[in-house]
Amino acid sequence: MRPGFGQFNVPTDEYLQFAAQFGATDVLLNTPILPGSQRWELHDLVKLRVRVESFGLKLTALENVPTHFYDQIMLNGPRRDEQIENMITTVRNIARAGIPIFGYNWMPSHVRRTPPERIRAGAVATAFDDGMAQTYPLTHGRVYSEEEIWANLEHWIKIITPIAEQEGIRLGIHPCDPPVPVLGGVPQILRNFAAYKRLIEIYPSDCNAIEFCQGTMAEMADDVDIYGKIRYFGSRNKILYVHFRNVSGAVPTFKEEFINTGYVDMFKAMEIYYDVGFDSFFIDDHVPQTFQDTIWGHRGRAFANGYIQALIEAVTKQRQEAGIRPGTIRAWSPETVPACRPFPPPLPLGGGGRGGRVGSPDS
Repeated sequence: MRPGFGQFNVPTDEYLQFAAQFGATDVLLNTPILPGSQRWELHDLVKLRVRVESFGLKLTALENVPTHFYDQIMLNGPRRDEQIENMITTVRNIARAGIPIFGYNWMPSHVRRTPPERIRAGAVATAFDDGMAQTYPLTHGRVYSEEEIWANLEHWIKIITPIAEQEGIRLGIHPCDPPVPVLGGVPQILRNFAAYKRLIEIYPSDCNAIEFCQGTMAEMADDVDIYGKIRYFGSRNKILYVHFRNVSGAVPTFKEEFINTGYVDMFKAMEIYYDVGFDSFFIDDHVPQTFQDTIWGHRGRAFANGYIQALIEAVTKQRQEAGIRPGTIRAWSPETVPACRPFPPPLPLGGGGRGGRVGSPDS
């Protein structure tokens, strides 16, 4: 278990030195700014990796490509096959550049939030109210069915997973955030435990895995709680890396929190990651805006990352002193595994409303 930094798209001296000084080992770049209007080329990706390594860090993962690289794949548009070929090339190039993980999402409507809220001592946090969000207009011209979006995802997974196996890269999908049935007319299919169980069973492979946003997983109104999700997917080696974030509660309304003020017991969560043998990195994907902080959140991220490092050290020492090895939990299952239920029909959509899109997942 290792600390990482990320959620920036240009590996500047400032960000990389900050990450190294605060003890990170791993770096994640979110939608890095690279040449290429339809795909990413090998030489640009190699330069990206070498740049990060020059600061003594490892570029372990890229998270997201521009949505227009694969929106037709998600929605079965007329350029779907062209985009599939370009995405195959991009995934191959990421792998051949020596970057072992690619995380992405299945959210054509992007991450959405309603107006922010005040939390501890006036810090500003993103928030979500589904009642307000369902008044927002359609994002892609019409209402899509759950069956359509699942069929598109299954088509893609069956194509890209064998490619990933050939290239030795692991792929994982971020949960739909917010995890509500529909957003902007597009079903948020990866919104509960059963949906993720269905995802990993489309093509059973270590290369078909999960970009485990613990914050979004904790936002889910679900039959399996956040601790059960960590146990189930972690004990099957499906968690590629973790967005270690806390929230106030589950949908239909929630707000993001400081790492130590949400409803999730983060110490307990870290114990479970140890027990399932999780062997990758944690990042603070979002942080509240605090007094005189930067837009990226240098102060907030330093606090959250320090908290992560302290939990890693405390849990590891505690478990080792008790004689407990990592990976003692294997193939755990809840007593009753929920089926992937059909979504209810989408609510009527109106226009206007405040709040809205957050550029890319975890931006």
